[in-house]
Amino acid sequence: MPSPVAPVRRAQVTSLTTVTSSQLAALASYTEFARAAYCPPSIVQGWQCGEACQAVPGFQVSLTGGDGNAIQYYYVGLADLTDLDIPMENLDPTLFPGVDDTVQVHSGFANEHAQSASIILNEVRSLISRYGATSVTLVGHSLGGALAELDCMFMALNLPPNVPIKGVTYGTPRVGNPAWATLLDVTISDFQRINNEKDIIPIVPGRSWGFSHVMGEVHIIQPNDAVECPGDDDATDSQCTIMTVPNIFEGNILNHLGPYQGIYIGSIYCT
Repeated sequence: MPSPVAPVRRAQVTSLTTVTSSQLAALASYTEFARAAYCPPSIVQGWQCGEACQAVPGFQVSLTGGDGNAIQYYYVGLADLTDLDIPMENLDPTLFPGVDDTVQVHSGFANEHAQSASIILNEVRSLISRYGATSVTLVGHSLGGALAELDCMFMALNLPPNVPIKGVTYGTPRVGNPAWATLLDVTISDFQRINNEKDIIPIVPGRSWGFSHVMGEVHIIQPNDAVECPGDDDATDSQCTIMTVPNIFEGNILNHLGPYQGIYIGSIYCT
């Protein structure tokens, strides 16, 4: 077993950086995994969810769950490769041991996450034990993206330190306060949150409510044209989301579904 590696702060992007076509193309499989999370467990089990499942063949589903209402759909497997609750709360110390009480997250997201966190963790531990899996990747879109962000920290605190954690989210709302953003930035060295054009979801809940994004924004300005933005939630370049969509009235909710490099995400795209 490799020696435990101490958390390393994610390399900060100090200025606006153009994302290459090959870097964008490399995100496609994560986009398809996020898309598949909208499909009911009955077709995800067996990996028969249409285009999304066909795009990433070889994925072995070991656990599915959720009802799409009270509990979001989720799935766990091996790969070859309530939003209106504005109040924030401290993280549950039984799920997030050792986290300082200055760290707060969206109450609705925290409550949603708690419903399936232990089930998913047990399955991940089982896969690591049975198959020798060496890393864990969390993917999600919209609310699923917020849950994936929480799960990145949850897994980092509850799995052996030598298991790398990666996060890729799409159209994710703000999850917690600046202390939360700093904690995730310090703990998760490989995290990207992809925003599409003028999607309004990434600008809520507002910063005036005390919320802040984590680092890692990739902003798709238009197909085949994207940039990586510096900082957490304070990029000042006109091509980053915080400047492109200054308020919900100047955004476009249809951009929330995509296209993310030609891929649309949502339950209507499950076949």
